[in-house]
Amino acid sequence: MKRVRTLREGLPGLRETLRFLWPRLRPHRAMISACSMAMIAEVVLGTLEPWPLKFLFDRIFTVRRTVRSALDTALESLDVSTVIAASAVAIVVIAGARALAEYVSEVGFARIANRVLADLRGDLYRHVQGLSLSFHHRARSGDLILRLISDVNQLRDVAIGALMPLVANTMILVVLVGVMFWLHWRLAAIALGILPLFGIWTFLLTGRIREAARDQRRKESAMGASATEAIGAIKVVQALGLAERFVQDFDRRNQKSSREDVRTARLTASLGRSVAFLIATSTAMVLWYGAQLVLRGELTPGDLLVFMAYLKGAFRPARDLAKYAGRLVKASAAGERVIELFQRMPEVRDRPGAIPAPAFQGRVAFEDVVFEYEPGRRVLDGVDFEVEPGIRVAVMGASGIGKSTLAGLILRLYDPESGAIRIDGHDIREYELASLRARIGVVLQETLLFAGTIGENIAMGDVDVSPDRVEYAARLANAHGFIEALPMGYETPVGERGVTLSGGQRQRIAIARAAVRDARLLILDEPTTGLDGENHRAVIDALERLAEGRTSFWITHDPAVAARADRIFYLEDGRIVEQGTHRELIRTGGRYASLHARRSAEDPIDGCFPRSCEESVRLAAVD
Repeated sequence: MKRVRTLREGLPGLRETLRFLWPRLRPHRAMISACSMAMIAEVVLGTLEPWPLKFLFDRIFTVRRTVRSALDTALESLDVSTVIAASAVAIVVIAGARALAEYVSEVGFARIANRVLADLRGDLYRHVQGLSLSFHHRARSGDLILRLISDVNQLRDVAIGALMPLVANTMILVVLVGVMFWLHWRLAAIALGILPLFGIWTFLLTGRIREAARDQRRKESAMGASATEAIGAIKVVQALGLAERFVQDFDRRNQKSSREDVRTARLTASLGRSVAFLIATSTAMVLWYGAQLVLRGELTPGDLLVFMAYLKGAFRPARDLAKYAGRLVKASAAGERVIELFQRMPEVRDRPGAIPAPAFQGRVAFEDVVFEYEPGRRVLDGVDFEVEPGIRVAVMGASGIGKSTLAGLILRLYDPESGAIRIDGHDIREYELASLRARIGVVLQETLLFAGTIGENIAMGDVDVSPDRVEYAARLANAHGFIEALPMGYETPVGERGVTLSGGQRQRIAIARAAVRDARLLILDEPTTGLDGENHRAVIDALERLAEGRTSFWITHDPAVAARADRIFYLEDGRIVEQGTHRELIRTGGRYASLHARRSAEDPIDGCFPRSCEESVRLAAVD
């Protein structure tokens, strides 16, 4: 990896992150202005803080002065006890006012940052949800979660944790340096003589800190992705005895991340110690030369005290840069990862002028559709057909041949390379994505249930559904009986991913979810795979009732399921090589007939539609 050597090369991500955040900060300009005024007040009060001590020291300690001001004369005319009391009160008043200003600025900027970051996280989550499936197939869920949660939190350091203190202290630096030159320009020149050395050292180290922070974020991302995958598939991991293997892999990634964290801390500490040494050197030089000036009467003890206090305050930004360098570069690295994710555009998105999809009648047409996941490897090659409303279509073929891809194209999970897909005569790309998918009912092979109750999971099919409609959909899906038998009925909480329910129960809830939507177009993608005989029959019966009067696409490997369809498409090499009714395809003796005969010989009854088993067995014997 190329090593970053300069501050300019080391912190471009910080500038990019700030440019990215600025449009989100604009709505809070009034609060930012108020907090900035409080910060300026803090700076001014910080400048005044050492002056009560100056007056006190100059009154108590009498030294020979070469130049006497009116203020010196006024102080000498006052009683010592009066000066002491006034100085004590002034210290308390200035410190209290400064603390109040600091509180207002810190709390105000924290509120702004939290609001902006909450909006940012919501926007990022919405953006990730809208990215195309092709992106999600390549991305690792653990990495996405880390960006969504941890990386966004890291941006708080850009906005609050490190950047705002640096801004405030830089303002203090400018003011204090000006006052120091006003007090004694030669002493100020000696005090600030180390700044070039400080700049060079910071110039060299900050880039290396950022490089280490980037490496650490990448390793944390890999660690999070690995842990998410293992926990998400914990049943398989435990069943195959792979737990120890995944633990070792996690430990290995954890150790790498820890080493990068130590490397960042070591570089940051090196910068901090170097800065501390340079500041101590400058302080010693100022103390030695300033004492000589006091002895010669060119400065009062109070002047030297004020100067030393200002010197300490002037170097505070330098110390803070060392203190916050690691946090800032980590935040900038996290910001780059968030921005990179925002810059990814979905391949499938609303076209300009897209309109809401109307209620569909259900006529579906593919017009010479070509689709490929990778250039040169076509999954669908010139698929062309038209389906009338209310027709049941079974799509069959070998695994990986493109059956689910065909269904995904209807849902616009992908867009074809060429050709068009029309519903009721209109290209589906004319419609807004969200409204198009809301008009299509879907039942997939792997049914995922979400956190919430069973009733809430069913109602996800339509946000405005009533409880009566939920129960109606559950009855249609043959789910009402087992739901009512649960301890809390429709209010029963669902375990993560629905693991507390059987496969058949989860599938019937998915069918109820599709029924709630009451769509005229259905996609049923391997909805009976892996179910036993009783659950298989219950699900098939529910699907038959759901599909009644609707256009439905049944993606299946099972000829017994396809036997009931009005039309069957058999896919091979990306094309529809056979199509027709079950009876027609059996009589032609092609690929479908061979598959049906083989499956019927293995199990002639199990898996058939209730009204088609006898007919399927009889037709299987033809030719």
